Amino acid sequence: MNDGEGSAKNTVVRVRLGQGASASDVGALKAWLERERRLEALRNSGDLEITEGPGGEERPGSPMGAGLEIVLVLAGIVGPKIFDEVYEQAKSGVRAWRENRRSVERGEPPEVEVVPDGDAR
Repeated sequence: MNDGEGSAKNTVVRVRLGQGASASDVGALKAWLERERRLEALRNSGDLEITEGPGGEERPGSPMGAGLEIVLVLAGIVGPKIFDEVYEQAKSGVRAWRENRRSVERGEPPEVEVVPDGDAR
């Protein structure tokens, strides 16, 4: 169903983990984001899907942790206000996860970049 604001498209937020991130970092951050109240409500209603995997191009022989990302995909029927809320909640969740990881594990957590990507699927 279209709300009159152009064609319906999925809207995507990418959460990219930097060099040195492990598969367990990706899984832990994904689980953390899934428990963020607003994101959890959108997932439960079917308006948001959160997946993980390699970011961009997969290159054979690339070091573990390079190019890992979590992708938050909003259903096309949500408006810009919902997207902005998801984007802000993702950024807030990443900050909280990094602080938590810093307190429970040795060393600095990996750098994480949260970027809007409105044309990806």
